[in-house]
Amino acid sequence: MEKDVPIVVVKEVGKSYGTVEALKEVSFVVERGEIFGLIGPDGAGKSTLFRILTTLLLADKGTATIGGLDVATEYKQIRTKVGYMPGRFSLYQDLSVEENLEFFATVFHTTVQENYDLIKDIYQQIEPFRKRRAGALSGGMKQKLALSCALIHKPDILFLDEPTTGVDPVSRKEFWQMLRNLREQGITIVVSTPIMDEARQCDRIAFINHGKIHGIDTPERILQQFASILCPPSLEREELRHETAPVIEVEQLTKCFGNFTAVDHISFQVNRGEIFGFLGANGAGKTTAMRMLCGLSKPTSGIGKVAGYDIFREAEQVKKHIGYMSQKFSLYEDLKVWENIRLFAGIYGMKEQEIERKTEELLDRLGLADERDTLVKSLPVGWKQKLAFSVSIFHEPRIVFLDEPTGGVDPATRRQFWELIYQAADQGITIFVTTHYMDEAEYCNRISIMVDGQIKALDTPARLKQQFGAETMDDVFQQLARGAVRKAD
Repeated sequence: MEKDVPIVVVKEVGKSYGTVEALKEVSFVVERGEIFGLIGPDGAGKSTLFRILTTLLLADKGTATIGGLDVATEYKQIRTKVGYMPGRFSLYQDLSVEENLEFFATVFHTTVQENYDLIKDIYQQIEPFRKRRAGALSGGMKQKLALSCALIHKPDILFLDEPTTGVDPVSRKEFWQMLRNLREQGITIVVSTPIMDEARQCDRIAFINHGKIHGIDTPERILQQFASILCPPSLEREELRHETAPVIEVEQLTKCFGNFTAVDHISFQVNRGEIFGFLGANGAGKTTAMRMLCGLSKPTSGIGKVAGYDIFREAEQVKKHIGYMSQKFSLYEDLKVWENIRLFAGIYGMKEQEIERKTEELLDRLGLADERDTLVKSLPVGWKQKLAFSVSIFHEPRIVFLDEPTGGVDPATRRQFWELIYQAADQGITIFVTTHYMDEAEYCNRISIMVDGQIKALDTPARLKQQFGAETMDDVFQQLARGAVRKAD
């Protein structure tokens, strides 16, 4: 195939699921050796398009070719020429690192040794953990393994569907350096991302929304043209003052697993109505610390009080007085909207009449009154996210723990979610949040940053930037996280 012939040609592709038009007459080309970005809100049609181009799904109309081969009729040949990383890593969690790599090599009738040079720089970073199960790796390590598996058959083109979701800023930066290195080796990359700093690193981006491509150009031009969706303005907040009595008190809190100290003598306090950002790279100890504070894991030593209850002796009381939301939204997909609300309200011990009254109020406030009988799995991601947060504070807890609640969500939806957080904080609910988005860190009253199980910095965003001579929280995070000794394994 000649160099100046596009490697991807898509002409008027359409795809429907029942009455929903996921893609509408989509057309574009990708040149050989470029990094091409697909950018758009949740539900825009990006994943459907990826699945069609990687021959996992047939379009209803239109044509698409990869390297001159038709995706509908020449799919067997195409599969030998493409690498694909879907949103959820595509790894076998119960196989070890090296078993995953060997399995993918075998599927493509090659060996790890044959193409080791292509993955060497990436794989060497995870090779010390080659005997470890993939499911036991951190997000950054899984990401590197998944990329190695997608590359092991030396593809001409890589399709990456939001590959850095749930990955800390340092690992994201490393990942994009890997992509630039691969491009220099002649591999074409098609990538979707909800992170606009990543979009800026593409050669060109296509903005897709409601199944249609609305523009293809350089990142700066597209981000400027569709700024209201892709780059919404920062939130402004006039903070309400609450009494400053701490609702979380931690002193020398420690958690060990055998000889490994995951959380190493951390101490801090969080006040009522405060938005407290709990940051750190993958493997820094954040999740372990949060599990202790939620009463789900007993400390090895130290003291912790949440809502006035001792996390060691009164874990059940702690659970009753907090709300919790994880990155996976913690909703039951096969239950209706109102059934999810009722279920969680019952778990939290609310009374029948109160549940009924507050359910109607909540549905009206969220604009979900017409969706009360809709199955949660049918809701757009942004709606699920708002519902999950509202359910987590439905019983009016004193504190709500949010574990990467906006992972993989587009910028406009993330902004709407933070408006809900501000409203909850203004009502006196304390927000304890982990995030890998450093623009969200700017929205917190105070931030702690963990490195190697210890809190290395704790202050307001403004004072931290001043202390580290940095312009952004991302700069502060990079300075601290790069000093980590232990690997995010």
